[in-house]
Amino acid sequence: MSGALVLAEARAWIGTPYRHQASARGAGADCLGLLRGVWRALYGAEPESVPPYSPDWAEPARDEVLMRAALRHLIPKDDAAAAPGDVLLFRMRSDGIAKHLGIAAEIGAGATFVHAYSGHGVVESPLSAPWARRIAARFAFP
Repeated sequence: MSGALVLAEARAWIGTPYRHQASARGAGADCLGLLRGVWRALYGAEPESVPPYSPDWAEPARDEVLMRAALRHLIPKDDAAAAPGDVLLFRMRSDGIAKHLGIAAEIGAGATFVHAYSGHGVVESPLSAPWARRIAARFAFP
């Protein structure tokens, strides 16, 4: 799938309010909801139904639910092959599970990513050093 198409669709969601477990452009989305919405726009039906989940993403049990799902449906990439449209999976703490997603926008100096962020909605944010060091994995859409 073209990274340009992925990024264009992700950017179309900017301004969508943050809503936990939602995935409706313009109405509400969380980070997974954004990714699900981009998937639907590009492929039609989602690859699997998503059960209810808590905002902590099973962190107390240290269960890598989101990482396993990404590995089932996306193509792992090396950071050296970074490109717009890549799916970024983040650990919010160095010893925590991966529980946040975004889509790479600009690459290199001035890098940015699109994500649904609690309290902000879907935004394009700088991929600053604090965010970059939290990247746990990078994927491409199939």
